[in-house]
Amino acid sequence: MLQRMQTLWLLLAALFSFFTLRFPVYTGNKLVDGISQYNILSATSSLFLIVLAVATGLIALITVFLYKNRGLQQKLSLISLVLFLISGALYYAQIKSFSEGDFTLWSVFYFLIPVCLILAMRGIYRDQKLIKSIDRLR
Repeated sequence: MLQRMQTLWLLLAALFSFFTLRFPVYTGNKLVDGISQYNILSATSSLFLIVLAVATGLIALITVFLYKNRGLQQKLSLISLVLFLISGALYYAQIKSFSEGDFTLWSVFYFLIPVCLILAMRGIYRDQKLIKSIDRLR
């Protein structure tokens, strides 16, 4: 299980997803009643963002242990990627409400989640391809 590269990618994706709960992705000023207030945007800023971050991380973590069922593993990785895209849309909507601000250094963790998921899906696909080629030889 741990010798497969996609296991490491899935563990990293889960870890980065859980990091978004703790570390801010965006910081800046919001105008509230004409007064500029400093705000921090992280996954804990909204209930939907919390649910999506935890779901993305848990699905990636559960997928690690489904190494015998590669088809289900690939589907769950795709679901995790879709949840990431939905959370990206929610982050974008939240960021639009800021009058000024910048992405933090910790936002790198957030942007590495889809990279890890895509690399894991690629590894799962290669495993499926290898198993099919071995089955043809029998």
